[in-house]
Amino acid sequence: MAFEYSQKVINDYEKLLETDEGYDVIIHAGENENKENGKFIFNLPNISPQFFKIILRFIYCGKIDLTKLQGLDILELLVAVDELKIQTLILCVQEYLIKLQYEYLQQNLTEILEAVYRHETFTELWNFCLGNICKEP
Repeated sequence: MAFEYSQKVINDYEKLLETDEGYDVIIHAGENENKENGKFIFNLPNISPQFFKIILRFIYCGKIDLTKLQGLDILELLVAVDELKIQTLILCVQEYLIKLQYEYLQQNLTEILEAVYRHETFTELWNFCLGNICKEP
């Protein structure tokens, strides 16, 4: 099932994301207590602040810019997105890797396959890797 936010809601979320005031929930990408001053804190030590910022922008604004990341960074972002179970973004990042990071995937096929094997949701990358291995064993 697909859904769309109205543009006003997206604009409001984007403004909230870019404003340092008015947050009810604090999310740390490190190891801290779960609650502080009555606010819940999510501990996500496996997700770097850089990647979490990218993920938040996607959640709040529906936007993602992967052009400044290289192959390995994009793969690490994909693992972070999988930890948060954001299926739409998992598919988007896989598609980006396959279409625009093809050379990186080809050069690191074994390592990619090992990473993909550990994450059931990486079906597009799995199919890509197996297809390439079958073409050139």
